[in-house]
Amino acid sequence: MALTPVVLALSRSGEDTAHRVAAALGAKVHGREGRVAIADAFFANALDHTRDLFAAGVPIVGVCASGILIRGVAPLLADKTAEPPVVSVSDDGSVVVPLLGGHRGANRLARQIAQVLGGDAAVTTAGDVALGVALDEPPVGYRLMNPEDAKGVMATLLAGGGITWTDEELFDVALPEGGDVELLVTEAEGHGNATRLVYHPQRFALGLGCARNADPEELWNHVKGALAAGDIAKGAIACVASIDLKADEPAIIAVAARLGVPLRLFTASELEAEAGRLLNPSNVVFAEVGCHGVSEGAALAAAGPDAELSVAKSKTANTTCAVARADDPIVEMRGRARGRLSVVGIGPGQAAWRTPEVSRLVAEAEELVGYGLYIDLLGPLAIGKDRSDFPLGGEEARCRYALEQAGKGKNVALVCSGDAGIYAMGALVFELLDRSEAELGVSNAARRVEVVCSPGVSALQGAAARAGAPLGHDFCTISLSDLLTPRDDIIRRLHAAATGDFVIAFYNPVSKTRRTLLAEARDILLQHRPADTPVMLASSLGRPEEHVRYRRLDELQVDEVDMLTVVLVGSSNSRLAHLGEGPRMFTPRGYARKIDGDLA
Repeated sequence: MALTPVVLALSRSGEDTAHRVAAALGAKVHGREGRVAIADAFFANALDHTRDLFAAGVPIVGVCASGILIRGVAPLLADKTAEPPVVSVSDDGSVVVPLLGGHRGANRLARQIAQVLGGDAAVTTAGDVALGVALDEPPVGYRLMNPEDAKGVMATLLAGGGITWTDEELFDVALPEGGDVELLVTEAEGHGNATRLVYHPQRFALGLGCARNADPEELWNHVKGALAAGDIAKGAIACVASIDLKADEPAIIAVAARLGVPLRLFTASELEAEAGRLLNPSNVVFAEVGCHGVSEGAALAAAGPDAELSVAKSKTANTTCAVARADDPIVEMRGRARGRLSVVGIGPGQAAWRTPEVSRLVAEAEELVGYGLYIDLLGPLAIGKDRSDFPLGGEEARCRYALEQAGKGKNVALVCSGDAGIYAMGALVFELLDRSEAELGVSNAARRVEVVCSPGVSALQGAAARAGAPLGHDFCTISLSDLLTPRDDIIRRLHAAATGDFVIAFYNPVSKTRRTLLAEARDILLQHRPADTPVMLASSLGRPEEHVRYRRLDELQVDEVDMLTVVLVGSSNSRLAHLGEGPRMFTPRGYARKIDGDLA
């Protein structure tokens, strides 16, 4: 499991059990508000919270009725190969039931919990019940290369077939012997089929170097040739390793992705510590980067102090490659990761409006960076993580800090409200990356990080959804804050939008010291559209204090608008439909004219 499970406690009767499970797993307890006395974090709604954790890919152990967890995750069930484990535990700990992810760790997790609690693991997966093991879930450090054949192999065994092991027995259970199925454990390439499962022990570290912007295909072909020469299977590679200067090298990143393994990075001094073990030290390389070998040094550093080079450095025009072998599978990665900055928009704040991708990126992050209120809105999803809060007005310091932390190899999430790319931190992150050091950009290490941008529900979208369909035709957004945009530019854009008859969403409409631009915007628009043009005022969208109301354009008053309000002004064609649940704002696109034309 990639993430540590979260233990849910829903009642006082199960609270002690939840804490026992959490202590055994090194996990946090999330408790139901008003029903649990002690927890690391509290949530208001069990179904919503379960759904949010599941969407984020977090393994869930719920001390509660199985039905609660089932109802919580049911709307998200799609791909059993990607879903996190979900396990239910009775309040007294006597029964542990793996509900989902049996072959992704849930069965193992259930047995572990049952052992701690002295209960029974109600494992129902056929292979686990009959054989005591899931053949498609090998021990850590081994990779099954043909998992698609595991179901057929298990069916053969359940029908009375027997197993022949080749080279090494992986599972600590007694399996039926026979010639019907072969379980092959090998470092070399092996061909699996419906009667042969091939497992590779990941004992090898692949060290790579290359010229800047080398052709990815050149490096990939070089790697394939080196592995073939050493009779090493691709699945036996545990990691790709290189010098930290190559953290952003596309060719090296592509090789790690194609092999499905992590990229690990080392400083020049760390690689130079391996100089005595190199087979091909180079003074030229030392002069360029400060160590006598990149590919051999990185392979050895990643594989460990007792490892040896099994494939010495080879070269092409622009790439180098070497492979080191450890005695045991490599399960603890040395060096550091490339570092990732996830620029995420969490929507207005409520979990229901947060995308599963954003929840997953937040769950995976080691550190959360942002305006404190926005991080608080993540609720229990932020518990247990390092967080760095920045005040409003500290935007550049906030983005710079997030990039530099990622430059140290950390997985960082920069948390924004709404959508991070709309009047938020996304653009500033890339501006800092684009600046030179002389222009007060960021360090070279920060420039090499992976930057991931994930969309969120913007205030514009949230307001439009509450209104009805005001963005049914052309629209634009204008920020009325003159802190970053010259006032004259704002006025010019107001006139252009008014002339173009766009529906307009006003961001940052007022502040404590800026009270005039919204009134000026109203007066400019009144020169081009009717006085009764509908205006929607939406405050604190998606939060308990949400407040939505409508006004005529000529009756729009500045005093009822604040910084948490989105102002949506209709075009000359926008109107209100008065329905049973109240007025709804929409802007026709012209379908009626099209239908009339077709009928004519």
